[in-house]
Amino acid sequence: MSTEQAAKVQDVGPEDLLRADMYDFLSAFLARPPSGILLTQAAKLEGDDSEIGVGIAALARLADSMDPRVAQSEYNALFIGLGRGELIPHGSYYLTGFLNEKPLARLRADMARIGIEREADVFEPEDSIASVCEMMSGLIRGRFGEPATISEQKEFFEAHLAPWVELFFKDLESAEASVIYAPIGTIGRAFMSIEQNAFRMEG
Repeated sequence: MSTEQAAKVQDVGPEDLLRADMYDFLSAFLARPPSGILLTQAAKLEGDDSEIGVGIAALARLADSMDPRVAQSEYNALFIGLGRGELIPHGSYYLTGFLNEKPLARLRADMARIGIEREADVFEPEDSIASVCEMMSGLIRGRFGEPATISEQKEFFEAHLAPWVELFFKDLESAEASVIYAPIGTIGRAFMSIEQNAFRMEG
């Protein structure tokens, strides 16, 4: 982290940093099959009696005993498959039934306006759940300039996550192939509900 980036993070409150951490956590599990390192880190997490906490505790138990090769097979069954996985984790698909539709075009327009550049080694459409979660974290932390205001975060969330994200995480929670990803679905669904309610309170 550069000195400039560190200074920006210091300007972000602790509650917002925790929100950014959660977006990054979800993105890490959804962008690619979980590595042994990620599973080891997840196994050390501790939950509480909240819905997110219960999901975290379940994830920790599963991660503690799961072989990374099994986790990779589960990820492939969910998101890749032979031709396609059980789920298609893209906003355009959830909103229109097809990939590369108007929701993706609107996201790309906002990315250009904000200054978010697509990574050169990423070839899937930018409206994947992993990518949009990473963008939300970046807005909170100030990865694309100054940390976004709550109003700016709300605008981005309501445009690119709110219309479909809870349905996606519900589908992930109950997917036939979901084992370790079932608690990821629980965590994501509960977190996104909290985010949506908090943004509504902003008016």
